[in-house]
Amino acid sequence: MHNDLDPLFHAINQIILGKPRQIRLAVCCLLARGHLLIEDIPGVGKTTLSHTLAKLLGLNYQRIQFTSDILPADIIGSSVFNGQTHSFSFHPGAIFNQMILADEINRATPKAQSALLEAMEEHQVTVEGKTYPLPQPFFVIATQNPVHQIGTFPLPESQLDRFLMRIELGYPDQRAEKALLSGQSRHDLIETLSVQLAPDRLQYLQKTVTQVHASDALLNYCLAIINYTRTSPDYPCGLSPRAGLALLTAAKAWAFMNQRDTVIPEDIQAVLASVAGHRLRAGHSNSEAIVQPILSNVAVL
Repeated sequence: MHNDLDPLFHAINQIILGKPRQIRLAVCCLLARGHLLIEDIPGVGKTTLSHTLAKLLGLNYQRIQFTSDILPADIIGSSVFNGQTHSFSFHPGAIFNQMILADEINRATPKAQSALLEAMEEHQVTVEGKTYPLPQPFFVIATQNPVHQIGTFPLPESQLDRFLMRIELGYPDQRAEKALLSGQSRHDLIETLSVQLAPDRLQYLQKTVTQVHASDALLNYCLAIINYTRTSPDYPCGLSPRAGLALLTAAKAWAFMNQRDTVIPEDIQAVLASVAGHRLRAGHSNSEAIVQPILSNVAVL
């Protein structure tokens, strides 16, 4: 583990019990400058994880509760007429923070969901023809309830593709849940947390991740995976070029977390389910099951 990240992981694991791999994937997504989708049932710690990350990273944090009546202006802001100056002025919406929790995003209508698109991709929003940059670093964590639950609107493919990774937290094991039941309130514990990785240091690490080397052989392995998804009958739609870039970027972040300056095939394999699962679907809800044919059939070059 990279030395700068040790205190961060230690602190998160004191709050989110028994989920070390999911925590590593969430931090990997952050280092890769991506956005994270957490899909799971209510009450397993999705909101707690986002709040914990924001606190430990010293980021301005805003939770946006998505509902069926939320409007795009509630998210990105709007121009308001000032009677004294007889002019319109822009009032920023909740998106103008460094870390956004888009809570239960699939309870909002597609129109409201789409308000996040430009912000997530370009780190800016445009209102009435004028562009406003968002604060940096900028990171969206969206939580999503399973689509079979009442009152949900499935995220369109264009929105899903904006998320670098998708993870599930799942139920804790018995040991972790017993510690949770017998321990202090998670909310109270979060309030005691101090910054473990300052925003400027985080941005430096994000820049360092981009310098991790990927060999020609590694790129060929990545291309073989992408091509398999496009030609295999297991998948109705293969990975796009954007998805290929996402896979490589996430693998670089995973290599960096493990104190390596070169990506190896195991890095690709470690992040593949989280990067590709929500893009491929293929009739499964479990990301590991979705990518298993890839891992079984694509040889390491």
